[in-house]
Amino acid sequence: MKTPGLPVIDRRHFLRGLGMALALPAFESLNVGFAAEAKATDPRRLICIGNHLGFWPGGFFPTTGGRDYAMSSTLTPLQPHRSDFTVFSNLDHGVKGGHGGVHAFLTSVKKEESAGFPEKNISVDQVAAEHVGSATRYPSITAGIGGGTDMCWNRAGVGIPPINNPARLFEALFVEPNASAKASERERLSNRASVLDALRDSAKQLGGKLDAADRSKLDQYLTSVRDVERRLQMSKEWLSKPKPKSPIKAIEDENREQIEEIPLFMDLMTLALQTDSTRVATFEVPLNFHTQDLDVGSYHGLSHHSKAEGLLTQLQVVEKYLMTQFAHLFEKLKEAKLMDSTLVVIGSGMGNGSSHSNRNLPVILAGGGLQHQGHLVCPAAESKRIPLANLWLSTLQWFGCERDRFGRSTGTFSAMKIS
Repeated sequence: MKTPGLPVIDRRHFLRGLGMALALPAFESLNVGFAAEAKATDPRRLICIGNHLGFWPGGFFPTTGGRDYAMSSTLTPLQPHRSDFTVFSNLDHGVKGGHGGVHAFLTSVKKEESAGFPEKNISVDQVAAEHVGSATRYPSITAGIGGGTDMCWNRAGVGIPPINNPARLFEALFVEPNASAKASERERLSNRASVLDALRDSAKQLGGKLDAADRSKLDQYLTSVRDVERRLQMSKEWLSKPKPKSPIKAIEDENREQIEEIPLFMDLMTLALQTDSTRVATFEVPLNFHTQDLDVGSYHGLSHHSKAEGLLTQLQVVEKYLMTQFAHLFEKLKEAKLMDSTLVVIGSGMGNGSSHSNRNLPVILAGGGLQHQGHLVCPAAESKRIPLANLWLSTLQWFGCERDRFGRSTGTFSAMKIS
């Protein structure tokens, strides 16, 4: 509700760019949105991989718990790395909606329900990216095959579409822009700096009209503005710094929206971390995709198998192929000596594609120098269930983010030491 005598600020007055969004604080007297900034950087790295349709529960979850669990059929390609990851059972966000609930995988909050959350439905990767800031050329890299935006969401609740062509990702990592392109980018950054100046001046004018609590929020906002200014300056510096030399041949620009491109994306993501071009990367497998090599029907159609043997057999072909590529990523990270400093999240916001359930999500946590638990069976009883957001909060703390809440979290994930 508007307070008489005080100005009205458009809640859509956002500054978007640099992989983040900045908004004026949520002063109770002004009724606007709020965004806060993370502080220091940390050399740890994060990769998040999401598969829209999840994995068939009967093939994904092991039948026994602990470190000596029997490897399930879907996870078989990961067998050589079983000491480097943990499989979790009975974790989810308590959301519903089938395909409409998948986008909450890395956020714990559905977009339609995000208004009551201080950070809306920001995804865990973008919190980590804010923490990295301009310490790397790219705060984060979002990639995937096909189209759609299901995984990555910024602080304003805006979806971040993935780069779906490995040639474009290669270019971003290793190809130097020409002088004209650099000049255009400098002008764009200068224009954004001017908008920041206007926002900062407007915010200062509000100071005398606010109570002590709101003045404190204003101070936090101005601190955020100063941090964004610092990022802008660092971004300009990155323009003058040469990109690393590519250790692989240039990738040709062609139609590359097929599942067979995943190994190439895994290689490029590893190179992005290895060259410190970024410390946060995501990869998204969409609802459907093209394939030439796998002799299967429509992936989306296969997910609605209703336990029909023929459809399940084909579905497991696709799912084992995906797991084979994730095993390839683990191998690349180990070759680059990055496995212990990189935490890899693999999973989905879909628990069972056949029934459109968003409960009991398939989740794997790998690397990070953790003491992995094999198959960690969390409480299944509703009164004792652990929110998946607790695991994301612990992941962010491992990354170096100083915070005690994330989305729907109720605390850190105490069932496994993550530090």
